[in-house]
Amino acid sequence: MKLHRNAKSTPTSRLLLVRRVLFEGWSYAQAAEGFAVSVRTVAKWVRRFKDGGVAALEEASSRPGAPRHQTSGAIALIRLLRERHALPAWAIGRALRIPRSTVSAWLRRLELNRPPGAPPVPVQRYEWPRPGDLLHVDIKPLGRIGQIGHRIHGDRRRATPGIGWEYVHVAVDDHSRLAYVEVLPDQLGTTCAAFLQQAVGWLQARGITTRRVMSDNGSGYVSRAWRTACDALGLRHLRTRAYTPRTNGQAERFVQTLLREWAYAEPYASSQIRRAKLRLYLHYYNRQRPHASLGYEAPWSRLTSAA
Repeated sequence: MKLHRNAKSTPTSRLLLVRRVLFEGWSYAQAAEGFAVSVRTVAKWVRRFKDGGVAALEEASSRPGAPRHQTSGAIALIRLLRERHALPAWAIGRALRIPRSTVSAWLRRLELNRPPGAPPVPVQRYEWPRPGDLLHVDIKPLGRIGQIGHRIHGDRRRATPGIGWEYVHVAVDDHSRLAYVEVLPDQLGTTCAAFLQQAVGWLQARGITTRRVMSDNGSGYVSRAWRTACDALGLRHLRTRAYTPRTNGQAERFVQTLLREWAYAEPYASSQIRRAKLRLYLHYYNRQRPHASLGYEAPWSRLTSAA
């Protein structure tokens, strides 16, 4: 038995509480006040003692038991109908008179949530031949930092409510994997358009002429300001397929790397300190960090060879 560190009672104190009520004539209210618990708690332990004796005052497991309607036979029938007849979850639920959500949950546990024999989604890898042929863009919201966060100390109760968000706008060149990043206050269309102009100018200063840009269908990327910026820069705007983030996979993958190696890499004391470290990290990523898809060379090496 492992009691919670803030527990107000133990099996011994519970037995004493029950003795005060049942054998010494204390009222529930008097016992609650004397033991610094609620009247409801006193009633609970008295009831348990009457039902099960001293053993019932021990700490019980908080793990929920199996529902009464859940039987091994139903699980076996779910497996049978899925494997032999390839029935969808709704059809299995109707046949067994079980909610579809329950059938779906069991199909996931049994690793039968994909239809039998369904081929895996093929991985399609591609790369545009020249730097600037395609620029991937994406946005990742990050909570502003008022103190060291729960990812470091593990206690979600130590938070700074209402501190808000800031938005990491990323742009990745498809051929070279060269990355440009800014941390901005929002993800409005005007902000996205201004970021695109900055990213294209940054690449232009390094000898890269951007021809196309790919984004998801976020509101900032379908705004009038974004369309105006694309027209002014002479860019063709490509969008990802709905609910298919892998279409913009390079930006998605770079965001994961950025979070792991910069945003959550150390316990920052403030958002300002985190933003200050971004410039150093991008210099390392673009010029020194090995990239698996580039033969473990840095993105800058691909740019130099292309030039």
